[in-house]
Amino acid sequence: MANTQTKAGWPSWLILGLGFLFLYLPIFVLMFYSFNESRLVTVWAGFSTKWYGELFRDDQMMGAVWMSLKIAFLSATMAVALGTMASVALVRFGRFRGKTVFTAMMTAPLVMPEVITGLSLLLLFVTLAQMIGWPAERGMLTIWIAHTTFNMAYVAVVVSARLRELDKSLEEAAMDLGANRLAVFFKVTLPIVAPALFSGWLLAFTLSLDDLVIASFVSGPGSTTLPMVVFSSVRLGVSPKINALATILVLSVAAVSLLGWWLMRRKELQRQKEMRAAYAS
Repeated sequence: MANTQTKAGWPSWLILGLGFLFLYLPIFVLMFYSFNESRLVTVWAGFSTKWYGELFRDDQMMGAVWMSLKIAFLSATMAVALGTMASVALVRFGRFRGKTVFTAMMTAPLVMPEVITGLSLLLLFVTLAQMIGWPAERGMLTIWIAHTTFNMAYVAVVVSARLRELDKSLEEAAMDLGANRLAVFFKVTLPIVAPALFSGWLLAFTLSLDDLVIASFVSGPGSTTLPMVVFSSVRLGVSPKINALATILVLSVAAVSLLGWWLMRRKELQRQKEMRAAYAS
C-alpha cells in the first residue's frame, strides 16, 4: 500500500518541484551573482562582496531605500486601521443603506489597473491643490495617501475573511458578562483576528514597497522611491549593486516571514494548550 501511494504521488512532487524551480531559480541566480567580482552581471570573475560596499556608499540608493521603508511602514499601518474598520462594517453591521456601493468601492482597487489608479490620484491631488492649496507639492505625503488607498482594500479582504470565520458566541458571551461593544472589540475580537491583521500588514507593506506605477504618478522632486531608482538604473544597464540590493531584500523578507510564522505558530500552540487546560478543568 505504501509503495502504491509513493508511486502515485511522485508526479505531484515532480510538478511541485518544477514549479518551485521556475519561481525561485532566477532569484537564486541573482543572489549568486551579487557576489561576483566582475561588473558584468552575467560573467563570473570570482567571489567578492565589494558590490555590497558600493551599495551602501550609494547615497541615492540608500535614500530611496529609507524613503520606501518609511512609506511602506506608514501606509501599511494606516491601511490596517482603515481596512479593519471597513471589514467590521461589512461583516458585523448586516444590511445597511449603501452597503452594495460600499463593498464595490472597497474591492475596486483590487481589479483597477494601476495606471488608472495612479492617473486618477494625480488628477485628484492637482485639483485639490488648485482649489484649497493642498497638497502644495507632491512628495512623500501624496505617495503615502496613494499607497494607503489601494492597500486598505487588500487588508479588508484578509480581515473580512477572518471575521466571517469568527464564532459570534464569544462576543455575545462577553456582552452577557457586561462588556460593551467597544470593550468586546478590543479584548475579544481584535486578539482573535490578530494573525489576519499581521498578515494584512505584511501584504500591504510588501505591495507598497514594490509599487512603481502609482508612485511614479503621485511622486515629485526629491521623493523617489526604491522601485523608481531601480527601474531607472536598469534602463541604463543592470548594475551588480542591484543584485546586492535584491539579495538583501530577499533575505530580509524571508527572515521577517519566518519570524511571523514562528510567532503565529507559538500563539496558536499556546491557545490550544489553554483550551485543553480549560476542557480538563
